[in-house]
Amino acid sequence: MACGGHCCDNAHPPVTKKSYDQLIAAGVPEPSFERDGYLRLRTRPDGSCILMVDHKCTYHDVKPETCRAGPFTFDVPEDTIRIFLKHEAICPIVQIFREEPEMYRRQYEKAAENILGLVANLTDTEIAAINRIDEPDTDLVAEIPRKHV
Repeated sequence: MACGGHCCDNAHPPVTKKSYDQLIAAGVPEPSFERDGYLRLRTRPDGSCILMVDHKCTYHDVKPETCRAGPFTFDVPEDTIRIFLKHEAICPIVQIFREEPEMYRRQYEKAAENILGLVANLTDTEIAAINRIDEPDTDLVAEIPRKHV
């Protein structure tokens, strides 16, 4: 089963300064970014991620932390980082996670590490903007005290 590349649709992943610098150095043009409460990648008019071509990330080696965390996502209400797993309808890879607990565990650990690093590099104002993004087709899988960041 291959990645369908649609969990990125309309995702507007946050981009840290480090990720921004890496993406620019890799050739991503400056107009690929925007600031709407936080620095993020633009999407194409159809909602697809600007980094995706034929359902594949063209900058896989330097993709932002949120993208590395997929299909996990997050929000940060008050002092807790809440981690969610997207539904299979959004990400077909989730089916494999259900069948392969070890694969799930490895990706969750990678996701949590990337999310914790991202949150540590965001301001409270940026986090508030990210928290306003509705992601309905997800299940809560973990809560981590923000003090660990």
